[in-house]
Amino acid sequence: MGTGPQERATLDKDPAEVAAMFDGVAKRYDRTNTVLSFGQDRGWRRKTRKALDLRPGDVVLDLAAGTAVSTVELATSGAHCIAADFSLGMLKAGAHRDVPKVAADALALPFADESFDAATISFGLRNVHDAPKGLAELRRVLKPNGRLVICEFSTPTIRAFRTVYMEYLMRALPAVATKVSSNPAAYVYLAESIRAWPDQAHLAALLRTAGFSDVTWQNLTGGIAAIHSAVR
Repeated sequence: MGTGPQERATLDKDPAEVAAMFDGVAKRYDRTNTVLSFGQDRGWRRKTRKALDLRPGDVVLDLAAGTAVSTVELATSGAHCIAADFSLGMLKAGAHRDVPKVAADALALPFADESFDAATISFGLRNVHDAPKGLAELRRVLKPNGRLVICEFSTPTIRAFRTVYMEYLMRALPAVATKVSSNPAAYVYLAESIRAWPDQAHLAALLRTAGFSDVTWQNLTGGIAAIHSAVR
């Protein structure tokens, strides 16, 4: 499948389509995210690292790491952090970042059982074809009492703000992406996937069903995003 300028995935989340779409946006992905989030992405990465409570010597999986900008943030803790993503284009775009990188399918992770002290997936779980299976895989590779943190777009908690936000997603976001992204059509999919994603309580329920305990969440920027924390 090619990665032409109008390539996007569908909400069926076919893995080949999604990977090809991310290959197509990889070159400008980091800059586009910063613009579209009004610079909030940097703070969200710091809060994700803090939520993981990493210690020097911990072995950490950063799944759906993209260009590994999130992995570099995690590594400031002194932990050994591995970036994993199924988009080779994204990993290539982050080749200059000095962290280990692995091509990996979230539904069949290339790691042994109980390999990691902690794991995180930021803004990637909603792109996984089978989110419950992805959570089961994350649980499999975590050690007993291993920590999982998911940072993902969510549902604003104030109704008026939620209405404005959804209007931004479906109208303004694609328009802005036209100016700064190499593939504006991909951001139509991303907006649709955010709108269709479960809210905070529903994601917490998915984590409990997957066998995680001590499930909590904290809202970021009024619920635009949320950090869910859990223990294997």
